Amino acid sequence: MVNSFRIFFTFVPGKKQKNMANTTRTFMRLSHRYLGYFMAGIMTLYALSGIILLYRDTDLFKREKHYNTFIDKNLTEKKLARSLKIKGFEITKNKKDILYFKQGYYNTKTGQTVYTKMELPLVLNKIARLHTTKSADPWSPLVIIFGGALFFFVISSFWMFNPKSKPFKRGILVLIFGVIFALVLTLLS
Repeated sequence: MVNSFRIFFTFVPGKKQKNMANTTRTFMRLSHRYLGYFMAGIMTLYALSGIILLYRDTDLFKREKHYNTFIDKNLTEKKLARSLKIKGFEITKNKKDILYFKQGYYNTKTGQTVYTKMELPLVLNKIARLHTTKSADPWSPLVIIFGGALFFFVISSFWMFNPKSKPFKRGILVLIFGVIFALVLTLLS
């Protein structure tokens, strides 16, 4: 292990080495290994995020949350739906100044709104937001680092085996199959 770190940290790009092919291969393998260990936590969060988002159209991980707020008065149905961010919003009953909907009610004169909404718990909501990050979000650098690391894993995987070996040639076939598979799924969706 100590020897691995010595090789990893003593490699200097551009410095004349005895056998550049072996040195590059060793550097790529060690970089791939240690960056992989480092990225394991982030990859775990992204995997959980993907699973959570897969079921976003259901209430599988969600909990009921109660709200009692005041919003603008005399809102139309569309503006009320937009303000409350409730999917499939629909007014079910209108009595005097109170609009009733499936999740609660809205008083048009006072602006009081009482409703319940199914939401992810705070921690799961933060994890799920990793997949929907925008450039203005504070954790957007994490997404860039993650994407860059994944791209490095793709490139460095070509240095895992000697290009003349059977595992390398089989790996190229699996790569071609993976590209075709991804293209077919993309075109079918």
